[in-house]
Amino acid sequence: MSLSKICPNHSLRLTLVTLAATLAGCSLNPFAGDDSSSAPTASSSTASSNGSSSSWEPARNTSSTAQATSGAKLTRVNEPVPLAEGHPNEYVVQVGDTLWDIAATFLKDPWYWPEIWYVNPDIVNPHLIYPGDVLGLVYIDGQTRITNVRAGTFRMSPQARVTPLSESVASVPYEAVAAFLSSGVVLEKDEADDLPYFLRTRGDHLMASAGNEIYVRGISTDMPGTRFNVVHVGEELRDPDDDRLIGYHGILVGEGSLRRGGDPATVALTDTNREVIEGDKLIPEVINVPLNFFPRAPSSNIDGRIISVAGGVTQIGQYQVVVLNRGTNNGLSVGDVLTVFKAGETIKDRFGGGKVKLPDEEAGTLMVFKTYDRISYGLVMEATNAIHILDAVRNPT
Repeated sequence: MSLSKICPNHSLRLTLVTLAATLAGCSLNPFAGDDSSSAPTASSSTASSNGSSSSWEPARNTSSTAQATSGAKLTRVNEPVPLAEGHPNEYVVQVGDTLWDIAATFLKDPWYWPEIWYVNPDIVNPHLIYPGDVLGLVYIDGQTRITNVRAGTFRMSPQARVTPLSESVASVPYEAVAAFLSSGVVLEKDEADDLPYFLRTRGDHLMASAGNEIYVRGISTDMPGTRFNVVHVGEELRDPDDDRLIGYHGILVGEGSLRRGGDPATVALTDTNREVIEGDKLIPEVINVPLNFFPRAPSSNIDGRIISVAGGVTQIGQYQVVVLNRGTNNGLSVGDVLTVFKAGETIKDRFGGGKVKLPDEEAGTLMVFKTYDRISYGLVMEATNAIHILDAVRNPT
C-alpha cells in the first residue's frame, strides 16, 4: 500500500503519509538596505561553538519576498534585539538543526531573526544555511548582526551545486509537519465545496470499498495513475467568535487512483478503512509545503483562538499542530509567530460578590506554517503550560 498524502488546501485524517515537500529556498534578504561595503567586525568576546539542536518543522504558501519579510521589523526601531543568555559568538550548524533552533541559540526572542540576519555576499546562495556553516555575531555600523562567517565543506564542495535544497536547514521540523499531514484537521469550507466528489459506484451500488471503481465529477486531470485520498466531510467547524461556518472536520475513508479522465472520471479504490458513500470528496495526494522561511512577528495585530488540534487530543503540547480562526484576511502569513494565552477562568467572588474573570496567562509560542483566507495552521514551538482548544493567540510581546 502506498503512503498517503494530504492536499495542502485540505487537512484531513490520514493513516500514512508521504510528504513530497517542495522546499522553497530562503531567497529573502531583510537587510537589503544594509551597506554591503561595511565590513563585518567580529565580536571581541571569546568565540565558542554550540552543537545543540532539536527536531521540529512547519510552513505555508509564501509567494513573494515582500510577503515573506513583511512585519519582520515591527517595533524595534533603533532598539537592539535582545540576545539569549549565554549565547555563543559562533555556532557550527549541525545536521538536524532548524532555523528556529539556531535563532533561539543567539536570540532571546527567535522571531526577531530577520532583523539581525546579515547576508554574506561572498558565499554562494548566502540566504540558505547548511550543516557545517559557521554563524557568528558581528558588528556592522555599530549594530549587532548574525552572518555566515565561514561556509562548511558541504557548501564549498562541487557537489553542493547540484544538491537539492532539502539539504539546507529548514525553518521547522519535518517530522512535525508530517505528523500534521498524517492526522489532519479540517477542510476549509470554500475549498471543500469545490472538491471533486464521488457520484456513483460502477455497478450501481450506493457504497463502495477497495476493489471497486467509482465515477467522480470535478477531476481536472486526465493523467492515469494520479492518486487521490477519499474523504468524508464530517462535523461543522464554526468560528467561536461569531459562529460563522469556516470548515469541516475531515475523515479519511480510503484512497484510489485515476483509471480514466473525463466528466465523470473513473477512479479505482485501492484501499479503504470504511465504506465510501456518494458525496464523499476526493483530494489530490501530492502536497507542496515550503519549509524555509524566516520566523517573525506578524505585521498586523492578531487576536484569535485555537479552534482545533490534530489528533483529537485535549491538551496541546510542543510540536503539535493547531488550527486558528484567523488567516490571510486578518493579516497572517507563513512564518508569523504568536503567543498562546491560556484563557482565564471566570470564578465567583466569595468575598466581594459577583463573578470575576481571571487574567489570561501566557502558555506558549506557535509559528504559522500554512494559511488560508479564514484559518491557519500553526506548530506549537514552546509550551510552558498545557494549551487547550479556545485558548487565545496574539502578537508576541
